[in-house]
Amino acid sequence: MVRHLKPLRVLRFSRLRLSGRLRLSSGLWFSSRLHDERVASWLGIWLGVAFTTAFVTGLISHFMQQPPGWLMWPSRPVNLYRVTQGLHVIGGLATIPLLLAKLWTVYPKLFQWPPVRSVGHGVERALVFVLVGASLFQVVTGVLNIGYWYAFPFFFTTTHYWTSYILIGALIIHVANEWTKVRRTVMRLPEDGLNRRGFLLTVGAASGAVALTTVGEAFSPLAKLALLAPRRPGVGPQGVPVNKSAYAAGVTADPAWRLRVTGRVQRELSFSLDDLRALPTRSARLPIACVEGWSAGATWGGVRLRDLLHMAGADDNARIRIESMERGGLYRTSWVSPRHWHDPLTLLALDLNGEPLNLDHGFPCRLIAPNRPGVHQTKWVREVVVV
Repeated sequence: MVRHLKPLRVLRFSRLRLSGRLRLSSGLWFSSRLHDERVASWLGIWLGVAFTTAFVTGLISHFMQQPPGWLMWPSRPVNLYRVTQGLHVIGGLATIPLLLAKLWTVYPKLFQWPPVRSVGHGVERALVFVLVGASLFQVVTGVLNIGYWYAFPFFFTTTHYWTSYILIGALIIHVANEWTKVRRTVMRLPEDGLNRRGFLLTVGAASGAVALTTVGEAFSPLAKLALLAPRRPGVGPQGVPVNKSAYAAGVTADPAWRLRVTGRVQRELSFSLDDLRALPTRSARLPIACVEGWSAGATWGGVRLRDLLHMAGADDNARIRIESMERGGLYRTSWVSPRHWHDPLTLLALDLNGEPLNLDHGFPCRLIAPNRPGVHQTKWVREVVVV
């Protein structure tokens, strides 16, 4: 048997030909027709659209969570953050099969010889390395964030944000460099395209399946299909999911709790829970939408924030800081811009779906406002500060 294999091995390696560089023939390790430029080009186009969508929606999420001083984010439409962040996360997950298929298609290029033919070629390969590394980093850390598993020493939000610029910059340079080749291969109809078409359809179906089994976390009618979602609409206290429980936040019910309105006001106010319930209350149908992509609509009842601020004599252009009873954490306070606190849908909620707030949902009082990330819908509110 060994004697039969040895000539075959010699025959195969005889197909390697030196012509200034080592060339791997189609009959050796990379014989599949799916390792060609046409498949890589189509996958690259799909990935380009997916990454661009993720970048744009990611910027929206970032600037809604950390708005610069010159940006006054609007309170309407009510579901803007719910839609954009859902698209960011669900689309990002659907990108995983595309990225894996693209890497499988082009991995033979790792074995090019010589690895660097010129300075320009070396720069090109280095940029591709950056593109691949940034892509994998964003996808892997994004999945870990969705699963609430922070197995890394850095702060996810900041690192994810800045790496997105590296990724999109490398992508733009790569597209400019490969555009001529992509246009040539995509526009040319191959004679034997059946295998390629089946492969691309399989990859597309895999991405669609990921999206379908995740989209229910933001689109309630498909909640039963949300097998990959960390949170599902309708599952949680009072039918609404919870990201952070009162136990995790170190909060317990306080019988002596009072809500205070302080700061740059004409008169400071203090309310017990009974005092707040004695005021005119309103209800609003608003979603909780979190950065992990899940969201759930609910009916909230409580006192309009603007009514309390008008009672205290706050300036119409004032910014408001909402402080929680939570003992620590980056999001124990949040800021409310004039556009948001003037909106009649912005409430200091006391009820959820017709019942008093559950402690895990912020009892006795929480902020709920339209078009805001969930981390800014502060729970267990104890003070409203006008600054």
